[in-house]
Amino acid sequence: MSLNDKNESLHDEQADAETEQPCKPAKWPGRKGIYLLPNLFTTGALFSGFYAVVASMNGDFINASIAIFVAMILDGMDGRVARLTNTQSDFGAEYDSLADMVSFGVAPALVAFSWALQDLGKVGWVAAFIYVAGAALRLARFNTQLDTADKNFFTGLASPAAAAIVAGTVWVFSETGVKGEEVAWLMAVIVPAAGLLMVSNFKYHSFKGLDLRGKVPFVAMLAVVFGFVIVSMDPAKVLLMIFMAYGLSGPSYEVWLRWKGRHSS
Repeated sequence: MSLNDKNESLHDEQADAETEQPCKPAKWPGRKGIYLLPNLFTTGALFSGFYAVVASMNGDFINASIAIFVAMILDGMDGRVARLTNTQSDFGAEYDSLADMVSFGVAPALVAFSWALQDLGKVGWVAAFIYVAGAALRLARFNTQLDTADKNFFTGLASPAAAAIVAGTVWVFSETGVKGEEVAWLMAVIVPAAGLLMVSNFKYHSFKGLDLRGKVPFVAMLAVVFGFVIVSMDPAKVLLMIFMAYGLSGPSYEVWLRWKGRHSS
């Protein structure tokens, strides 16, 4: 046998040995792991939304409303924690969106429905569904416009703010002893209106331009402390007024722009 024949035979044996070796299983992407810290805040927001649903089913509407506001705080922290610790991920963004749907889409609608809207029959559940659908569409639009949207403004009312309007209304009335059936028709207006504002084209300031890591004037710090004092005096009413004003700021800004355009032309 020539030297070339021996080399070809050896090469064939090596090729056969390689083909006989079992293929290694492909790695599942989930084995990469997830960032713990920001997703803990997201999980806390999800738990708060779930707790709001359970509390409303048990007739505890004050704590149900408070839980939605707690979810808002945690939801506002998870993104900032991720940016500060450089732990942003696609998983975290998707998880946050799903948690928002529960905490600011499903939970407020069910709280409002259990407290007042169920007394209106079909009108009640249609009003609640309009809100849920608005939240779902708002989140879907937000996710698809992450790279192109203006960071300083939201298009449509953000779902946490809409949830605050609904939950704040339930909280205020429950604290003052007003029963849901007494204001059922009012809730039938507020709940779907909040849902429609989420899918509107009104511009809302996002406050994402605020630099929390930079230095601020001492007066600004005093204003923050004063704000906390005002909220602590009557949290339900103050928070409701703040978010009602924010919800109306979008349509008001649009009216002002059109009025300004007419008078400048």
